[in-house]
Amino acid sequence: MVQLVVGRKGKGKTKIILDMVNKEIVNASGNIVYLDKSMGHMYELNNKVRLINVCDYGVSNADEFVGFIRGIVSQDHDLEQIYFDGFLKIACLEGSDRLEEIVTKLDKISDTYGFKIVISLSLDEAELPETLKSKVVVSL
Repeated sequence: MVQLVVGRKGKGKTKIILDMVNKEIVNASGNIVYLDKSMGHMYELNNKVRLINVCDYGVSNADEFVGFIRGIVSQDHDLEQIYFDGFLKIACLEGSDRLEEIVTKLDKISDTYGFKIVISLSLDEAELPETLKSKVVVSL
């Protein structure tokens, strides 16, 4: 299952997903992973959450990003949730028309392996393709 937290840059999406992660880790029976474009939020996350700086791994396009996620999934059989902050940047989707395609791929991966994905997306809800609007849990 993919859930979207949407809103323009600077609206507070990161704070919302950080709060979500830190609340979820208290009752999590599996592992939670937080993907970001830096290690800047390291001290805001509970130390039980695995923080990954995607930029450290040389991901250079959306297909590589999907492969990167498959790699994380294949190595963690206790994966319960993944959070993506700055999704358009870390998934190499800035200026791309592949958002719907990549989110659909991630949704299939999460359904197949039984974990939840929460995506922070710097777009207004009105800018989303119709097929993604039902996935919005927070719109700022």
